[in-house]
Amino acid sequence: MSPDLSSKSGKKETTHPFSRFEWMVAGRYLRARRKETFISIIAGFSFFGIMLGVATLIIVMAVMNGFRGELQSRILGLNGHVIIQPVDGEFTDYEEVAKRVSTVDGVRFAISLIEGQALVSSGVGGNGALVRGLSEADIRKISELSSNIRQGTLDGFSEAEGVAIGTRMARNLGLRVGDKITIISPEGDVTPFGTTPRVKAYPVLAIFEIGMSEYDSTFVFMPLNEAQLYFNLANTVSVVEVFIDDPDKVDAARKKIEKAVGRPHILVDWTQRNKTFFDALEVERNVMFLILSLIILIAALNIISGLTMLVKDKGKDIAILRTMGATRGSILRIFLITGAVIGVAGTVAGLVLGVVVCLNIENIRQFLSSLSGTTLFDPTLYFLSRLPADLDTLETGRIVMMAIGLSLLATLFPAWRAAKLDPVEALRYE
Repeated sequence: MSPDLSSKSGKKETTHPFSRFEWMVAGRYLRARRKETFISIIAGFSFFGIMLGVATLIIVMAVMNGFRGELQSRILGLNGHVIIQPVDGEFTDYEEVAKRVSTVDGVRFAISLIEGQALVSSGVGGNGALVRGLSEADIRKISELSSNIRQGTLDGFSEAEGVAIGTRMARNLGLRVGDKITIISPEGDVTPFGTTPRVKAYPVLAIFEIGMSEYDSTFVFMPLNEAQLYFNLANTVSVVEVFIDDPDKVDAARKKIEKAVGRPHILVDWTQRNKTFFDALEVERNVMFLILSLIILIAALNIISGLTMLVKDKGKDIAILRTMGATRGSILRIFLITGAVIGVAGTVAGLVLGVVVCLNIENIRQFLSSLSGTTLFDPTLYFLSRLPADLDTLETGRIVMMAIGLSLLATLFPAWRAAKLDPVEALRYE
């Protein structure tokens, strides 16, 4: 059945844009024939290139988002979003300051703490640590810590002369609940012979696991009153840390906190303390997006080469269609459909593959690790104990639209070449 484009009355009719006839011809061009194997191979490479490019971009961006989200939640879950430090000597009125700040709209709670560096050791070994002194009431407010106790308990923490340590520190020092850990501070007692280090052993009351290796291997929590005695800071603290409802709105909350403090102070928020770290993550994320986008671009260029060869191979068919009444627009749309189908199909396949991998990325990591016998994601290097992936719907949509857009752009030149083909020149030597 030939595509008769003229009516019985002799009046010329044109096919509607993207009509069934155009889809039928495009579909025949997409199906491989024996003499068109090479062109079909190029089309196949284009399909798989776009699929892998889209999937890779979705997976990498999801992992980068997961990294940032996990690190931010760990850092902000354990550390205050706004830090209040005194500038006129000792912080003796910390309780009043914490109460005033806690009443500010948007503030969840404020805690007082002592912080100091020390060396911790056991019979197995030793390493540096960051010692923090908090009351039991304040330590229970930090859900990132209080809800992740793996051994022991925090009950009676303020009255007990003991400490809570992380799982990695306990593993490195060979400690369990009930064992004693020795804490050594270089700022000890002043004697006629100089300053002597302060050394004291504490029983381990609890072992926590934040999930961030740096915290689990270096943080030691002790009761506030015991920390005041150990660091010679009676009736005072180092800082007051403020936790707000929405850390991303810290600038708005900061102005209210400034007014509520009511004494000379220095205010530092989490964006200032971690600016370099999160800026580096953002730069790395943007660079990875640009580099991996080149995969999709290369696959789109394959579409151009494949369609160009198809146009050259189908010159005779195009000329016959033109002599039968097919318009230039119809020929243009036929090749647009041919290239677009490859691009859209590859993009959809890449989207499905990327989403499936992201949803099962930790299981895939564990499988590949067991299969290869190597550690593909070392928590000691990447801070986190698991490989995170956070799919951003808006970002994924942008990736899909970019891939489809590049695919459509890649079809324009070959389709234009096909539409401009002169039937007389194409059939001259046939």
